Amino acid sequence: MTGVQQNGDAGPADLDLVRQVSDRLAGAMTSVIEGKPDVVRTTITVLFAGGHLLIEDVPGVGKTMLAKALARSIDATVRRIQFTPDLLPSDVTGVSIFNQDQRRFEFRPGAIFANVVVGDEINRASPKTQSALLESMEERQVTVDGTTYELQSPFIVMATQNPIEMEGTYPLPEAQRDRFMARISMGYPSAAAELAMLESHGAHSPLDDLTAVTDAATISRVVEAVSRVHASAAVRQYIVDLATRSRTTTALRLGASPRAALQLLRAARAHAALEGRDHVLPDDVQQLAAPVLAHRIMPSSETQLARRTTTEVVHDLLRQVPVPAQAR
Repeated sequence: MTGVQQNGDAGPADLDLVRQVSDRLAGAMTSVIEGKPDVVRTTITVLFAGGHLLIEDVPGVGKTMLAKALARSIDATVRRIQFTPDLLPSDVTGVSIFNQDQRRFEFRPGAIFANVVVGDEINRASPKTQSALLESMEERQVTVDGTTYELQSPFIVMATQNPIEMEGTYPLPEAQRDRFMARISMGYPSAAAELAMLESHGAHSPLDDLTAVTDAATISRVVEAVSRVHASAAVRQYIVDLATRSRTTTALRLGASPRAALQLLRAARAHAALEGRDHVLPDDVQQLAAPVLAHRIMPSSETQLARRTTTEVVHDLLRQVPVPAQAR
């Protein structure tokens, strides 16, 4: 960690490291993901904030491609889990197997033991299997048969899911959704981006040409640096005010949890660092509020009847809660 500030707030060397790594990752990922710079940037923000990412959209728009592009851009351990109705919790966490020769049980790690875990179509697995991720995503550990095993660092779960109206899907439980720092949608590409995709992806997959531009140790350094980005008391109060307002508005029947407020702060720190700042502004909170909060809250029946989305409700909250005058 030569040149990177070890104590206190993030310094110039920290911000320079964040910028260098983010530029390399963005360059690699945009060579695969055409015309989605905002999606790529949010993905990198979640990675640097030490969170997990949920990618929700209809089939065929590049959800898994985005997750694979990030995974291949990092020289780290990567595992992919294809979630299906017959997937078992032990397939995710691992299982203890009796060794006849040594006369004792041995633990065989599951797919969750990796730096980058790509969970494809997570909502096609049963709720029982989905719940196997809860401990690992929150506590960075797995407990099997009474023994706890630590997970590697860095650790990020990038899960894709289809809209719940699609056949053969199970809605993610509230506790599972709350483990994801942010939810994004790919959306359809522009006509120009789709044409470029047909030209570049027609003969072979650009993933085949993608090589790692950073490694797990460097990402761990970046996550540590981002955690030291300064957040003033006014900014922290602003986040609490947003969370509190979400719990009292009649537009919602379930507001943001304390975990949501904490993850919004972490995401805002990462956003500030990507902008080259050593401190968080209300603008950072506002930029990340919808991706971080919208999937965690539940609309009231009136909001559903009005056909309003939780993202629209979050934007209403941002308009209702006063922005602090002194934010540094």
